[in-house]
Amino acid sequence: MPSLKIVELEGLQDYVPILHMQHRLVAARHAGSLESDVALILEHTPVFTIGRNAGREHLKVSEDFLREKEIQVVRVKRGGDITYHGPGQVVAYPILDLRASRLSVPDYVRLLEETMIRTAADFGVKARRDSRNPGIWVGDRKLGSIGIAVRHGITYHGLALNATLSLEPFTWITPCGLTGVAMTSLKAEGARGIDMSAVRKSLSDHLGALLHMEPKGDILPMPHEEIANQS
Repeated sequence: MPSLKIVELEGLQDYVPILHMQHRLVAARHAGSLESDVALILEHTPVFTIGRNAGREHLKVSEDFLREKEIQVVRVKRGGDITYHGPGQVVAYPILDLRASRLSVPDYVRLLEETMIRTAADFGVKARRDSRNPGIWVGDRKLGSIGIAVRHGITYHGLALNATLSLEPFTWITPCGLTGVAMTSLKAEGARGIDMSAVRKSLSDHLGALLHMEPKGDILPMPHEEIANQS
């Protein structure tokens, strides 16, 4: 069975350095100098990201407000509209060769959804897909989001599962560009005693199982420099 290298970054990570790291890893995977697929697992410092299909029209607050709250706004080349990342949300960025995995882009999106659905189930929360909108839902509340990009057949960006994060920042945007959508979290849906390391482990295990890959070793705390040297 091929291996999926799980790289967990400790602490809260600023968005832009992680984006640059993904770009380097995609280039290395395409060139063959990175021989295995990699999944970065982490939590971000507070940031709004705006996908290639959107503008700032779904950002409801002023620049002064954002500076006061110390929230960055970053435009990125992933699919989707605007979303929020912050502490208490598990983010996974698989750097995956779709051709080697024999996955189409729609198949890959469904696989990411299933990863989050199974992770939520491990904590007693029953989530579902919505055929019209990527991500996972509990009733009409959105629990997890997906926004991906593909370069040279290699994926980057990925998924974000709300575990214990404050949901207030989602009220400062129109999440995913969907008017009237309420966001939720595992904690808000009644999961108790959530340990973020357990959520990360569950998500990593399900991602590996669905890709028919063995997560390589334990989740690894690894500094930026060591990852960068692999590319």
